[in-house]
Amino acid sequence: MSGIKFKYWRAVGVAAALSVTACGGEGGAGGGEAGEGGEGGEAGEAGASAPAPSPATAAAPAGGEAGEAGAATAYAGLSGDQRTALRLQHLKGFVLAAARVTAAGQQAEAGVLVEQGLLEVFDVAAAEFGSLNVAIVRAAADGAPAHIEAAVAEIDRAAGALAEVDDAQTVARLLDISTGLYQHVIQADFVDTIEYQHSMGAALAAQSVLQAGQAELSAADADAYRAATQEMTRYVGLWPQAAAPETPTPYRDVLAGSSRVRLALYPYF
Repeated sequence: MSGIKFKYWRAVGVAAALSVTACGGEGGAGGGEAGEGGEGGEAGEAGASAPAPSPATAAAPAGGEAGEAGAATAYAGLSGDQRTALRLQHLKGFVLAAARVTAAGQQAEAGVLVEQGLLEVFDVAAAEFGSLNVAIVRAAADGAPAHIEAAVAEIDRAAGALAEVDDAQTVARLLDISTGLYQHVIQADFVDTIEYQHSMGAALAAQSVLQAGQAELSAADADAYRAATQEMTRYVGLWPQAAAPETPTPYRDVLAGSSRVRLALYPYF
């Protein structure tokens, strides 16, 4: 991350908006979580997550993001290395979810997660992944732990080659994707374990970016980084296992957890 911008007036506005969201942003509880707040279900968290530092455009960006709940708003307004960083981390989320599924002994299911990430994130915008050697990621579609580890390392290498990236903004955008996807986990008569795992992956990717940015973020504001790390740990804990439990965390709790992470991050915005 380069050039952290401290704009207090903007930060306070973001924090205030998120406080309102965390207290009353959910349009209902229980089985009504899918499609909260009157959203159409694809754009996701337009009202739940205040915009990250770059101004968002009104229209959904090109590249198929509208197919992933929360991604239309997450990619809006991004360009250059910042957009590439989000692409890479979005894909990494699927691989991290696969790693967790493999650790639970479900190698075939892990491979499917990698394939879904390639289809939904990479294939729709293959030119926007910088120096990524996608063949290494595709090899992880067999779910083998060694191949998954190699895929994570390759994504990290490609992300490290980017010059102009604001890690706090990437974290915020991944939270948009994570909460947007989670809207569709708890349905009226079933739990969508696929959306659960995709949402979990985005949360794990957000945590990974926050950890990778420790040196610069801590140097800029140690207290903010400490608080954000604590809230992120709590947020990731809302996915208690690799496969969706019979009674997953309610959407309102995921939304509130995301807002708490953003509130902790506001000095960087």
